[in-house]
Amino acid sequence: MSKSRSQKQTLLLVGEGYDEEAFLKYLKSQLVGRDTGLKLTIKNAKGKGAKHVIDWTIRQAKRADYDKVAALLDTDTDWTPTVQKQARTNNISVLTSDPCFEAMMLRMIGVTPDIESKKLKKQFEPYVNGDGTIEENYATNFNPNVLKKKRSIEQTIDELLKLFNV
Repeated sequence: MSKSRSQKQTLLLVGEGYDEEAFLKYLKSQLVGRDTGLKLTIKNAKGKGAKHVIDWTIRQAKRADYDKVAALLDTDTDWTPTVQKQARTNNISVLTSDPCFEAMMLRMIGVTPDIESKKLKKQFEPYVNGDGTIEENYATNFNPNVLKKKRSIEQTIDELLKLFNV
């Protein structure tokens, strides 16, 4: 008698850019094992603002049948009521980084983010060994244990962990 295997839930998770993609892939490596019941696909919309991310996510979601679709995006460019409605209409769970990913991540670890975005990226670099596009660089300051302890600080991180069934 063969042991029946339960169907895995499928999730498409789109990051706005390379930092988001690396962070999401790092989390996947730490939180999604064979026995988690989750088949997670991570893609990179390669920036260009919220409207582009949502449009791109819609196209990707049509290529396969996913149980859930989510996008991690910044609110500083093109995050309008029209784009929000477009996401809702297409059943995309939007994980907003306000105003951007680096600011949200800095707040998570108790650092007040700089107001200027160019300075903000430089401010973030020391916390990811100088390069936020490398998955392993999130291990020290943004590992699952840190995120679980601080999930109440950032609603987006809490929503993200829920998508990972954590």
